[in-house]
Amino acid sequence: MHVVVASHQPVPAKGYGGPQRVVLALVRGLAALGHRVTLLAPPNTRVPEATVVVVPPRKLAEPATLAAFVPRDAEIVHAHFPLRAAPGPVPFVQTIHRNLKPGAPPYPNSIFLSRDHARRHQSDVFVYNGLDPSDYVFRRFPRRASQYDLFLGALHSTKGYHWAVEAAKRTGHRLIVAGGWRPSFTGSIKFVGEVDGSVKAALLARARCLWNPAAWDEPFGLVTIEALFSGTPVLGTHRGALPELITPEVGALCDTVDEMIAAAESIQTRDPAACRTHAERHFTHLVMAAAYARLYRHFVETGALPPSAPVPATG
Repeated sequence: MHVVVASHQPVPAKGYGGPQRVVLALVRGLAALGHRVTLLAPPNTRVPEATVVVVPPRKLAEPATLAAFVPRDAEIVHAHFPLRAAPGPVPFVQTIHRNLKPGAPPYPNSIFLSRDHARRHQSDVFVYNGLDPSDYVFRRFPRRASQYDLFLGALHSTKGYHWAVEAAKRTGHRLIVAGGWRPSFTGSIKFVGEVDGSVKAALLARARCLWNPAAWDEPFGLVTIEALFSGTPVLGTHRGALPELITPEVGALCDTVDEMIAAAESIQTRDPAACRTHAERHFTHLVMAAAYARLYRHFVETGALPPSAPVPATG
């Protein structure tokens, strides 16, 4: 198929840029599966696997102006930002990367990031995010109880970083915190600021576990699969998409900080190979691209998006 992917931010991302990283992974995955990809995006976009068409940001936001940049032989347009109408006559779908306000009118032909994300928006259409496993260092050696724990993400209360900090203070276990603004931590807690690329990959690979004690209903949670690609188990909560991403073999789901501290005592017993295998089975760029390609074909043939496949089994 000739797939037109539209991003309202430059690709690849500078810094974290979750949606842009997913767009890059999708373009690479579609190209690897033999599809022809055109990427509509703002200036400073460079993706070798796609034909890049530079679109001024103001023209990306409006379907009528965006339509002029869609190639005539395109078979489907896939936007990664919300549009209220199709950009021209070509079949059109869009991925919703955030939580919409309750009661907000639905966007047409929406695809969500997890079953929970879709359910909360009265839908059953979703595709899990995927990343390229080659971007991560798989550390196959068994974890040791003495290794540091890692929190990686925005230092906001909804991300639950304070649970990881409280646990480190109570147990004395080493914790590395990687995030945006600079807080004041002492003792066994080390703050390293924002990280990306090889530094992030190394931190993930060397950690005993990743703390992801989300206190909100996150649509997906890329950091969870980044840890699993690294062979690193994850401590999470029963919020948002986390119960769909974390099985007992690759981590633990908890409801309180006390439960999480108790689970951390044996978290290193998870097999790194099981973590990597789980991520490779469900969350690679190729798996994501294949799932989107199935939706594209169904939508082109029928004009409707089909319900999505069952989620990975959790305990």
